[in-house]
Amino acid sequence: MTPEERERYARHILLREVGGQGQQKLLAARVLVVGAGGLGSPILSYLAAAGVGTLGVSDSDAVSLSNLQRQTLFRTEDVGREKTEAAKDAIARLNPHVTVTTHPQITDDNAAEIVAAYDLVVEGVDNFAARYALNRACIKEKKPLVSAAVGRFEGQLATFKSFEQPGVLPCYRCLVPEEPPRDEQVNCAEEGVLGAVTGVMGTLAAMEVLKELLGVGESLAGRLMIYDGLGAAFRIVKLPPDPHCPDCRKLPE
Repeated sequence: MTPEERERYARHILLREVGGQGQQKLLAARVLVVGAGGLGSPILSYLAAAGVGTLGVSDSDAVSLSNLQRQTLFRTEDVGREKTEAAKDAIARLNPHVTVTTHPQITDDNAAEIVAAYDLVVEGVDNFAARYALNRACIKEKKPLVSAAVGRFEGQLATFKSFEQPGVLPCYRCLVPEEPPRDEQVNCAEEGVLGAVTGVMGTLAAMEVLKELLGVGESLAGRLMIYDGLGAAFRIVKLPPDPHCPDCRKLPE
């Protein structure tokens, strides 16, 4: 590390669980962030600040005025810009040493090719098709998937690594086998979300990414964290694998 980098990451280096070697791991890491919205904003901000060397950003939307209540990566002057480009500029201001690569919307056709270039994937999208495509790609390419979701005053978070322990650890499809009916889906555009909830869950997602990259702490793999903002409460429930899961049941044990 250069003297400037040692000063920038000094508080990390002081941590026994991180140190210089851990910081070098972060500098060399490649993370794909799918969704640059309310969840993606704190995820990208904290990963960039932590010195994750390469960040991929995938989002097909443009910044709108209604985004600014929770998408803290953007400013009023960004309204109308593509989120990926606005996010790239914001990350450059925060940490110019981070390389940012932008990607189109994730689909079944491109997911595996994009995911293959990264060490880990984290998503905070409200699109089940993209989530399923990422799940299949992460299983195929054997890459951890950190998944966060929010609605109104609640959130949930999990890490999926079914390829590491087939038949023991679940994948995302084990949690959500089929896309829920439209009237059962929580839609922030229709039902609203308290902006700070996205900050809580996005920051927790960034924490799980950093733990996975550093190999420290206890992984959320096989567990689901649920946050109740109004009740100021967290709970963690066990996630068993689904023996009939269409995505991970054929993994060799």
